[in-house]
Amino acid sequence: MEDFNSPFIFKLCLFITKRFVEIILKLIHQTQVKTHIISGFLGAGKTTLLQRLLAQKPEDETWAVLMNEFGQIGVDQQLLPQSEGYQVKELLGGCLCCTSQLPMQIALSRLIQESKPDRLFIEPTGLGHPDQLLEQLTEPHWQSLIDMRALVTVVDGSRLHDAEWTKQHLYQDQLKAAQIVVVSHVDQMNDEDEKALSELQSEYLAYVQQWLKADMGNLDIHNIDIKFNGVQRQIQPLIQIQRNAPKDGVLAEIKQLPYHYVETAQGYTVAGWKFSKRWQFDFYDLLDVLCDQTDWMRIKGVFNTNQGWMTFNFNPEQLNYKSGEENIDNRIEIIVQHERDWFELETAILACRIDSAEK
Repeated sequence: MEDFNSPFIFKLCLFITKRFVEIILKLIHQTQVKTHIISGFLGAGKTTLLQRLLAQKPEDETWAVLMNEFGQIGVDQQLLPQSEGYQVKELLGGCLCCTSQLPMQIALSRLIQESKPDRLFIEPTGLGHPDQLLEQLTEPHWQSLIDMRALVTVVDGSRLHDAEWTKQHLYQDQLKAAQIVVVSHVDQMNDEDEKALSELQSEYLAYVQQWLKADMGNLDIHNIDIKFNGVQRQIQPLIQIQRNAPKDGVLAEIKQLPYHYVETAQGYTVAGWKFSKRWQFDFYDLLDVLCDQTDWMRIKGVFNTNQGWMTFNFNPEQLNYKSGEENIDNRIEIIVQHERDWFELETAILACRIDSAEK
């Protein structure tokens, strides 16, 4: 009997999911629905913002909401309008961003088919990865039906000073996915929060196009009704593997570490690498490599070194590094204004590796 966790079963389920959605979409035959993803960490103020946005619905339109609760008890749905002209559906248990795509895609297809909305809002759980949801909804079989708008991430302005909060990888992933960041609880922000906001704006310059402050969730729908402009990301094997591959060969699809990626947005280029957490690097050799780099705007990294886990956070004014918590992988990103050949940097980083595994 085939293992349910096997690649064959996974690919079969994925194929069935896509075919099901394609059939449903062919039966619907309606114009594209403006679709907004409202993401954000737990307690950021997503539902409050959503309430304020829904209050702006024209009388002659129908607006729909698909919400996702990680637990089995739905609460947020009861906070949204239940009157005529609104259709609210809730998915309970798990995360629609990263668990099986089938329940989410079936629920979304049915919601669109039954309510035929003029505008659709999707609020994933605060534990979700919106970039994965966005990847699903920008696949070809959805494009005839969904008019994807700019992805919105809500952050709690009153907690920006809390590094334990803002340095979590999920928090950072949600910011990287955002085209627009809405800052909530602005009336509770202090000077430390304002300073942290300014630093975040600089740090995510290559990702976020707009930062908006929303007091009590008050925000005009037109401020976020902007066409989605996706970041172009290319996930590739390590460059040394690419160069050693046969010229006429096809590179295998990347499914595990290590890998390299390059993405472009707003005139900036972001190059990154991820390696297994088991790989270990010489701290001082690695520090020398990073300090030798030129013409960059930002360098961030987390590495398992012979001095313990270390985090690097370089900007043109300061070269910061310190001990950090154990991470799920070794990783580094560098932001520049001009594209370049990254082979030299990759080679220098890999030369710092000291663990006994084969390099």
